Amino acid sequence: MHRSGVADLPLHGGRVPPWLAERMTKLGTAICEIVLNDYGHSALLSRLSDPFWFQALGCVMGMDWHSSGITTSVMGALKRGLNPRAGELGIYVCGGRGKHSRKTPEELCAIAERTGLDGEKLVRTSRLAAKIDNNAIADGFQLYLHTFVVASSGEWAIVQQGMNDGTSLARRYHWHSAAVRDFTSEPHTGIVGEHQGTIMNLVDHRALPAQNALLAIAKEHPEITLREARKLTLPRHHDVRAESIDLKRLGAVLGVAYERPLRDFASLLLLENLGPRTLQSLALIAEVAHGAGSRFSDPARFSFAHGGKDGHPFPVPLKTYDESLAVLRRSLNQAQLGHTEKLDGFRRLDGFVRVVEKTLAPAAQFHAVMQHEQAISPSLDGRTVFDKSSRARHKLQQQLSLF
Repeated sequence: MHRSGVADLPLHGGRVPPWLAERMTKLGTAICEIVLNDYGHSALLSRLSDPFWFQALGCVMGMDWHSSGITTSVMGALKRGLNPRAGELGIYVCGGRGKHSRKTPEELCAIAERTGLDGEKLVRTSRLAAKIDNNAIADGFQLYLHTFVVASSGEWAIVQQGMNDGTSLARRYHWHSAAVRDFTSEPHTGIVGEHQGTIMNLVDHRALPAQNALLAIAKEHPEITLREARKLTLPRHHDVRAESIDLKRLGAVLGVAYERPLRDFASLLLLENLGPRTLQSLALIAEVAHGAGSRFSDPARFSFAHGGKDGHPFPVPLKTYDESLAVLRRSLNQAQLGHTEKLDGFRRLDGFVRVVEKTLAPAAQFHAVMQHEQAISPSLDGRTVFDKSSRARHKLQQQLSLF
């Protein structure tokens, strides 16, 4: 996959609360298991190196749909979930944010000892990728996160992110070994960040004269560059808006979830008796697991699976999230015993939604959907990161009013 992307990723502070981090670990791991089971290691690494798919994954896991925190939280969740089962799944996640990124070489060497991979080559790859994005591309972003995902076959993907304090933006860089022929010639599968006009990029094919000059001066060897093939432009506004979503695609998901005949058939495909709200989430999860690359041009749509921790587009519905996880885990457990009917149902569900999209479903009425989600949020134990502090402030105000 030769995909490059440019998008706004506003810097967001704070931490993912434990109640969401635990669920993200379980859901991210389950989605990766489905991809590995049906498509293999290469497909998972290819998807992780696609900026659009990665953004959709973060959204369906309940993160804010456009913030820089998606990168840290998604990769952290995958590391927590996949590494304990690396021997079984054949996928290892190394590195992380800050001090954890500096442990990447040590972690890669340990994996190499267990698997027989070339640890020295993997460490060199990790350092080269970091140096190119931090030094060879002068776009104003300094790396603070570096993650390296390697399969037992030696194939790898890298996701790393830089920060620009002056603009309060982040830029995410994606790499995939299958697409890299030369680290100085079009190495990236994607770069996500704010478009800033002309930048100095010493791995750009147009920088050959500058490279030759540097070669003569410093005897270094940067040659030819990265090509921009796709642009993922994410806005600064925090709320999810209708213009960010393909309403026809969302309409198909909602049709399958809420129209009784379609809902009955979708439940039959999954061999589960499910309510409409859980079907809505599972249909979007199924698309992340099985959808073609062209399906992820509007990643904000996937936040309609489990909302967002800051309440955009709505609070995270914990009851729905947990029921979705239970269905996924039952399906995966059955598949391990050789009974794949339930797991196969997710592929069939994704195909069914696409048929509905083409033939039956009208475009979703965005404001009506938002009102509905807000209305049912309390019954689904909808939660945001602000809930605890809001309750504390309310209690303090009540106490102060007594004096």
